[in-house]
This record gives sequence, structure tokens and C-alpha cells, in this order.
Amino acid sequence: MIEKSEIRIMLLDDEPFMLKLLAHMLTTLGFTQVTACGSGCDTLEWIDRSLTPLDLILLDINMPDMDGIEFVRHLVKRQYTGSLILVSGEDEHMQQSAEALIRSHGLASLGHLQKPVNPNDLSALLATWKPTNMSRRQSTRKIYSPEEVRTAITNGELVNYYQPKVELSSGKVVGVESLVRWKHPQDGIVFPDQFIGVAEQYGLIDDLTRAVVNGAFAQCKTWQDYGLHLLVAVNLSMDNLTQLEFAGYLLATAASAGVPPERIVFEVTESRLMNQVSTTLEILTRLRLNRFGLSIDDFGTGHSSLIQLRDIPFNELKVDKGFVHGIAGNATLRAIFSSSMSLARQLNMKTVAEGVEDQADWDFLRKTSCMLAQGYFIAKPMPADEIPIWISTWEDKAKYLTKPLNVNAD
Repeated sequence: MIEKSEIRIMLLDDEPFMLKLLAHMLTTLGFTQVTACGSGCDTLEWIDRSLTPLDLILLDINMPDMDGIEFVRHLVKRQYTGSLILVSGEDEHMQQSAEALIRSHGLASLGHLQKPVNPNDLSALLATWKPTNMSRRQSTRKIYSPEEVRTAITNGELVNYYQPKVELSSGKVVGVESLVRWKHPQDGIVFPDQFIGVAEQYGLIDDLTRAVVNGAFAQCKTWQDYGLHLLVAVNLSMDNLTQLEFAGYLLATAASAGVPPERIVFEVTESRLMNQVSTTLEILTRLRLNRFGLSIDDFGTGHSSLIQLRDIPFNELKVDKGFVHGIAGNATLRAIFSSSMSLARQLNMKTVAEGVEDQADWDFLRKTSCMLAQGYFIAKPMPADEIPIWISTWEDKAKYLTKPLNVNAD
């Protein structure tokens, strides 16, 4: 574990008083390797001369000669691998935009601080810092070949994990989302971001989806026989919706498994445009006509949200986690979320908020008209046999999380 005194920090601000204040705060918190610079050019020259890389830079956005946005671009050219904290007097929206830019460059942003800086807020952000080598290790993702993915499907190595969805008003567990995992014989549990893209690119996504569907439908029937009546959501790729017979396959599989269509929800991501519009519309309309649920997933992140809401008979709107986590302290997120809720309400759609990561998210969402919540604050995805045990534990916790509220935040 790295001691605070070993972390190398650079302060960049054109205000001498702010540099002294931040340096004093950091020293008080136990950080002793602190360097201060009054301009971006001086900081870059210092970086170029230094033999040891910086771990963290506290950066003002609005400075003369070279502003913080330009400075970040120069850091990227120098392949900076440390973290950044923005410290600025700019408004919240501007700081959020600057953070988004930092992340788009692939740099690590710990967050932002409003001037005058509160020492407690600074301490909280610093507590989230991790060494570069640890961050790299965690972010490393092995991408598998199409042959390996094909073998995994053929050998039955794909398994479904399930993440609960609960009512915000009562805490009642009403459903789960089926999320595929790969039980790799050597690498252990492999997450979908390491193989779904490969399956889509090399024409394997239909076989993969059928493996997920078969497992999810069978599990829904098992829970049903156990007396546990959960809605089970299954993700469909746009690439699944190019062959008309796919709808017939889903109808036949549900009938064979003994699962009522009303117990199944198909989540369709809207982050990609429809290539074969008529085929996609026919498949989804037939599914809804047969009483399967249709959820527009990751709402707000794609190319044609409103067009798809107009043309496809979705009955559920799922707000992307990027508009949910941190909503309590973010006016922009609140405005976007409120607009989504208003739209869903007018279209008579169920609403789900994904990405509920902490109690602040949960408490705020309970003041809105959103119906369901999903996220790590509630539960991580888990194997099917853990769901009944988790539910009994969650019910005790939910009693304390669902006390009556009087304020509406929409």
C-alpha cells in the first residue's frame, strides 16, 4: 500500500493564493510531495524535465495563455498516466463537461471541486485515488477470438447471472435482468464486454442470444414452479432483429418452456440505428402483440430515441446509468431524468432506473415517479440459485429503505 507521503502531486493554478491554500490543505492531510505551478507551460516543462512521473494533478480550468482544456490535450500527447482533479470557479455544468473531455481522452478523473475548496471534499476525492499500475491492471480486458467464442457457445460454457429489479416505493423484488457470463475453463468468469462485440462482429450473436434465451426461459420456469413469480428480462442485440424467423423462435421457446410471455421482458438497446427497419419493426411488434414486454434500454444514449419510441410498441423505458448515478447532486442529470420520466408517463410506460450505486441515488429516486430501480446498491448480478436467499435478506433491508416520503422530485 502506498503511503500518502509517497504520492507525487502537482498543483496548477494561476492564482498564487489558491496554490498556497491547496498546498496547505494537502500537507495537513499528509501529502508532502507537492509541487505548485502558475501556468500550463511551466507545468509541461517541469513534466518534461522530471525523471519520476506525477501521480496526480489538481488543475484549474480557466487560466490565461493556456487554459486547462488545452493543457489536458498536451498531457495526452505526453502519455500521462496519472489522475486529475479539476479545481475551478466555473459552474457545475462546465466542470462536468471538462470531466467528460478528460475521460474521452482515456485519462483518469477523480472528480471536481468548486472554489473555494472545502477540505472535506478534497479529502474525499483523494481517498478514491489508486496507483496507476493497479488501475491499469483492473482496466485490462482480454478480447477473445471468434473461434474461442464459438467454442464457448458450442460447449455450453455461457451461463446467466441475474441482477434484481425492485420497486422504489415498496422495495418489492419484481424481476431480474439476465446477464450472460462465460465460465472459461482457464480464465474463470469472463464478462460480456470481452466477447459480445466479437459475437456481433463475426456472426455469432444469434447463437449466443439463443443460449441466453434458453437458459433464462428455463430459469423463469424453475422459479415459477418454486412459487417465485419474477419478470425475467433478456437483452436482444439489433443484430438479432434482422431475421423474421427470430420472433417465431422466441414464441416457440417460451411455449416449450411453459413460460407465459407476460413474464418475459426483452430489453433492446437503442444505441444503434436499425439497419433493416421493416424486419426489426415486424419482429418487435409481433413480440409485443403476443404480450412479451419490450423495454427500450440505455434510453438517451443512442441515435434515434424518439423515433424508436414513436415506431416500436415499447411498454418500458429504462434510463441509462449515466443519467442516474450521482443524480442527487447534479442538476443536469436531474433535468434529463425528469424529462425522461415525464415522457414515459405521457406514453403510459413503466420506468426503470439502472445504475443505482449508493443510497443517495436510491433516496433521490424515491422522490420521483420512477417505478423500478436496478444497480449495485441493490444487488450485483448473481447466479440463479442465490436469488431466493438474496431476496429474503433484501426484504429486511428494504423495510428501512422504504419509509414514507412526502417530496416529489420530478
